Amino acid sequence: MKVTKAVIPAAGLGTRMLPISKSVPKEMLPIVDKPAIQYLVEEAVASGITDILIVTGRNKEAIENHFDHSLEYYERLEKSGKTKQLEELKAIADMANISFIRQKEARGLGHAVLCAKTFVGNDPFAVLYGDDIIFSNTPVTKQLIDVYNKFTLPVVGVKKVTEEQIVKYCSLKVDSIEDNVYRVWDMIEKPTPDKVFSLLSILGRVLLIPEIFPILEKTAPGAGGEIQLTDAMCALGKRYGMLACEFEGTRYDLGSKLGFLLANLDIGLEHPETMAELRKYIKAAAARF
Repeated sequence: MKVTKAVIPAAGLGTRMLPISKSVPKEMLPIVDKPAIQYLVEEAVASGITDILIVTGRNKEAIENHFDHSLEYYERLEKSGKTKQLEELKAIADMANISFIRQKEARGLGHAVLCAKTFVGNDPFAVLYGDDIIFSNTPVTKQLIDVYNKFTLPVVGVKKVTEEQIVKYCSLKVDSIEDNVYRVWDMIEKPTPDKVFSLLSILGRVLLIPEIFPILEKTAPGAGGEIQLTDAMCALGKRYGMLACEFEGTRYDLGSKLGFLLANLDIGLEHPETMAELRKYIKAAAARF
């Protein structure tokens, strides 16, 4: 079955980005001149996704406004003859069929995905974590879809992390199938050092089947007292089978200040309006330090 739906959980409080996240959704913080969440939507669309559900929370109306039409800006840009900017703004609202639902309680990533049950129906669907921006030659979501189309099994996107990092993420027990594809046998969220399966961890992208929802409905709160998507995916994999794709791409954790800064630096070094002056600044700064 063709994968055309995606879910983007964006309801988190963003406590690691306080104080700015108190008044501005962290998903709307800019990477040069685009809000972070726009990169996620663009990745989904470039992967063949046509229908996207963004799961939001209280005080995140700015996300919905961003993907809506803005007649005031259209009129101002048209009068000013700024045709290129006008077309760019219109394209944001027309990229895909984007809908929104509010997660009324902060009960974790698993609960946020469960909010998408009606939207998903009986279709396979991608989940793009709101904190993870990944720049790659082939969109990571497309990489997972390709694996799903070949094996018809749910797929998680993984990367190797350090021993220090693995206890903050999840650890997978796997066997290699081919190249960058693995069979997943088990996984654990935020393992203690003695329970680490491997240094492969799920980072920001998964492709699931609707059978995840009955499992999520019965999943008890796990690490942090939240309904962990990892716990439900572990049960899904043991029941139906699951694969891991070690994806190509550079991932930035936009829930952290350093990840946010690094993403801005890398995109700034590629953006035609900033690349030249930013390179000069970095060289001068390197000489000072």
